[in-house]
Amino acid sequence: MTRGQIANVDLVKQVNSSAVYRLIDSQGPISRVKIAELSHLAPASVTKITRTLLEHGLIREMEHQASTGGRRAISLTTVTRDFHLVSVKLGREELRLALYDLEGNEAGRRTLPFPRRELEPLLTALQREIAGFIREQGHPLRLVALAVVMPGLTDARLGQVIYHPSYPLAGVPLAARLGQALGLPVFIGNDIRAQALAEHYYGASRDCLDSVLVSVHHGVGAGIITEGHIFKSQGRDVAEIGHIRVDPLGDRCHCGNFGCLETMVADAALLRQAGHMLSQGYPSRLDPDRLSMTALCQAALAGDRLAREVLERAAEHLGRALAIMVNLFNPQKVLLSGALCEAERLVFPIVAKSIEYQSLPSFHQGLPLERARFQDDQTIGGLALVKRALLEGELLQLIMEPKS
Repeated sequence: MTRGQIANVDLVKQVNSSAVYRLIDSQGPISRVKIAELSHLAPASVTKITRTLLEHGLIREMEHQASTGGRRAISLTTVTRDFHLVSVKLGREELRLALYDLEGNEAGRRTLPFPRRELEPLLTALQREIAGFIREQGHPLRLVALAVVMPGLTDARLGQVIYHPSYPLAGVPLAARLGQALGLPVFIGNDIRAQALAEHYYGASRDCLDSVLVSVHHGVGAGIITEGHIFKSQGRDVAEIGHIRVDPLGDRCHCGNFGCLETMVADAALLRQAGHMLSQGYPSRLDPDRLSMTALCQAALAGDRLAREVLERAAEHLGRALAIMVNLFNPQKVLLSGALCEAERLVFPIVAKSIEYQSLPSFHQGLPLERARFQDDQTIGGLALVKRALLEGELLQLIMEPKS
């Protein structure tokens, strides 16, 4: 058998195994007969795959289903609480680490400052902190993967960072470097895209296959789910909604252009606008020395005219950008994440109205606009990356293949 034939056989094996695992995960408890029927695989192939999954503890057999005549079928379901992963948020001079089981239960967490460094000291420190966090758990774990999410741009297929706003990681094959040092499969991704996937698997968009999440924080990013999969371009990030030009005469953006959405609605932009209006003598209950997004939102909800004007203008800009997304992708649900959600009662109706005015009627009719579930869990996206790797077969095969 040639190398190409071996590769094809391995690919078929991965595709078939992942198809069976996905069915058990999404529809379990489910019988082998039903799996064969839904997957269009031969019953013998299903039996072989499920035997391997059972041997590695990835699924388990349950009590017999009610008989419909003849021999009763055994139900299968996935095992999630026996497997763990470490999720890392490599933020803006901050490191967040969390331990999850595959059910999504958190088993440990740590947050620490992580200052800028040159590349090699940076990687050494990152490896040290992750290894120390794993040791701190104090009990044996069946760790199956490490996930790293971050702002900026990534190439998930190559496990490579394209751009990080705080660290010199451009072009670095981060997944391979960490994997070699820590002995685990490593998956990397943009934090917003990963959060959109987490919302699909575990959160507010779990009930639909097509959704758009927009996060407004330091910047403005989006994650698009189409037919249950995160939308990417050859493994690379897309949906940089924050760099849609809103006002050609607006402020300069860090990307080099002028008037990007990010310069109009990101947290820093809104606080800058509020601060400028205060300095011009606009009456307000806001304290210019204690400006924050929470203070701005609370003031707006309490009727403060300056705060309301800032948030209402931001909501209109955001709604226009979201209308473009709705026209492009026709989602079943739109989610918002970020500090703006603290003023949901004021902001959401304006965003929804802007979408309605500027998108196709058949696309926005009955379209839910909801607050994302995972507003505060900045590591949840790593769990979603690992879940995806299991469902698509890549991690599944690494768990099941014989150790050399």
